Amino acid sequence: MLFYVTADEAERPFRLHRHALGRSVEEDRVIFQEDDGRFIVSIEKTRSRRFILVHASSHSSSEVRVLEAGRPFDALRLLAPREPNVEYGVEHHGERFFILTNDGAVNFRLAEAPLTATSKSEWRTIIPHRDRVKLDGVDAFRDHLVIYEREEATPHVRIRDLATGSEHRIAFAEEVYSVEPARNPEFDTDVLRLVYTSQVTPVSVVDYGMRDRSWTLRKRQPVLGGYDPSRYRTERAFATAPDGTRIPLSIVYRLDDGRGGPPRPSVAEGGVVGAVPGAGRRGGRPLLLQGYGSYGVNSDPTFSSNAISLLDRGVVIAIAHVRGGEEMGRPWYEDGKLLRKRNTFTDFIAAAEHLIAAGYTAPDRLVINGGSAGGLLMGAVTNMRPDLFAGVIAEVPFVDVLTTMLDETIPLTVIEYEEWGNPNDPRYYEYIRSYSPYDNVVPQPYPPMLVTTGLNDPRVAYWEPAKWVARLRATKTDTNPILLRTNMGAGHSGASGRYDYLREVAFKYAFLLMVAGGWRLGAGSQGGR
Repeated sequence: MLFYVTADEAERPFRLHRHALGRSVEEDRVIFQEDDGRFIVSIEKTRSRRFILVHASSHSSSEVRVLEAGRPFDALRLLAPREPNVEYGVEHHGERFFILTNDGAVNFRLAEAPLTATSKSEWRTIIPHRDRVKLDGVDAFRDHLVIYEREEATPHVRIRDLATGSEHRIAFAEEVYSVEPARNPEFDTDVLRLVYTSQVTPVSVVDYGMRDRSWTLRKRQPVLGGYDPSRYRTERAFATAPDGTRIPLSIVYRLDDGRGGPPRPSVAEGGVVGAVPGAGRRGGRPLLLQGYGSYGVNSDPTFSSNAISLLDRGVVIAIAHVRGGEEMGRPWYEDGKLLRKRNTFTDFIAAAEHLIAAGYTAPDRLVINGGSAGGLLMGAVTNMRPDLFAGVIAEVPFVDVLTTMLDETIPLTVIEYEEWGNPNDPRYYEYIRSYSPYDNVVPQPYPPMLVTTGLNDPRVAYWEPAKWVARLRATKTDTNPILLRTNMGAGHSGASGRYDYLREVAFKYAFLLMVAGGWRLGAGSQGGR
C-alpha cells in the first residue's frame, strides 16, 4: 500500500491519496483533503513503524490523524481537533503517544496519552513548560527518550532513560555550536546519531551512546588547503535592543590577521589583543553581519568552508539572532512577527551598533547580508539606517511585501497571513506599509548594494527585487552603485550546479571585499586588501 500527497493550483500540499500496489492509479482513493488554504498536509511513519501520521499544519496551529500501518483501509482517527494558535506533534512508544504541544505552554511542554486518545483531556504532562527553555522536539526509542531543547540561544540534547527516569545532557566542547538529529530510523537502539558543527568545526556526524555516553566520530566534512581550526575563534556576544532586550550574536574570526601577524590592538581593549576572547576586535576589521528573523527559523551557527576565504583575509563574520526566529524561545518568534515585526529590524540595527561599539568593526567596513525574508530585513534596516553600513547584499529579497500580500493568487500569500498579517485588514495594511522596503525608499544616501534574484523563483518573484532596485536608483541622492544580478536559469535557492554556486559565492565575496576592504567600485584601490 502506498500513501502520497498532491498539491493544489497554489502548490499547497492538500490531498492525501491511498494507492494499492499493482492496481491502476485511477482506482486511488482520496482519504483526506484539507480545504483551508492556510494549512498544508504531510505524512510520516512512526519510528516504531506501527502508525502512519497525517499532519495538517499552518504557521500557528496543527492537528494529527493516525492510522495503524497494518490496517491501511481503516479510517483516519483524529487525536485532537485544531484550535487557533495551538500546535502539537506526536511520537509513538509502546502503548502511548508522546505529544509535544504549546497548548497552555508558549515554550512547549511534553505530554503522554493512551493510543485510544481522541481529545486533549486525555493528555498528561510529563515535561512542564519552562520560561527560559524552549522544548524543540523529542525522539522516542525503545529504552530512551531524546529531548531537544534550547536555552539562551544554545541548543541542547537531553537523554532520559525510560526505565529509571534518570537524565543527562550531552556535553559539547564549544560554547557556540549547532547540533541536530541525523536520520535515526531504528527504534531498538542505544545509539543516537547527531550532526554537530560550529563556525570553526566542520560538519561532523557523531554516534552518541545513550547508555554509556560514548562519542564516536563517524565522518567529518573534509576541508582542503591545510585548514587548522586552532587559528580561529568563535564566541557569543549580546547586544541591547531599544526596549532593553538582549540580542545574541554568534561571531567567528581568525586569531591573527591572515598573514601570520597578530591583529592590531583595539582602543576598546586597551591595546591588548591576543588569542583570547575579544581577539577579533581590531578596531576596524571588515565584518559581514548576517540575519534572517522570520517564521520562527533559527539562524544557528554552522561551518562554511567558503567562509574561510573571508576569515583568512581578516574578515569577521557575525550572525544576529534577532526576534522572529526562535533562538530564545517561542516568545522570541511571537515578538518578531505580525504587528511586532519591527522588532526584527531594530534588533538587527542594535546588533550592528554593538559590533561597532565593541571594536569588532567600523561603519565603513560593515557589510550586511540576508536572503528571502532576510532580504526584507536588509531592505528595512537600510531604509532606517543607511549610514550604518558600508554595503548591503540582499539575496532574492522579499521587498515588495504589501503588493505581494494583497494578491491571494500568488503561492504562499494566504498561508503567510499568520506570519505577516492580512493587509485587507486596515491595521495590517498600515503596519506592513510602515516597513515594506519598496514602499519606504526615500531621497537619502544609500550604501552600495548587491541585489540578486532568479527568473524562476516561485517564492519571491524576480520583479520584486527588480522594481526595488529601480526605485532605489531613481530616488537615492548619492552615486553609490546598486547592482542587480538576475540568474536567468535559477529559482529561490540560486544556482544548483556546484561550480555555478561557487561562482555566485565568489561574486558576493568580491563585492563585500570591494566595499568593506578599502576598494570602491569604479574608483580602483584605496589602500585596502
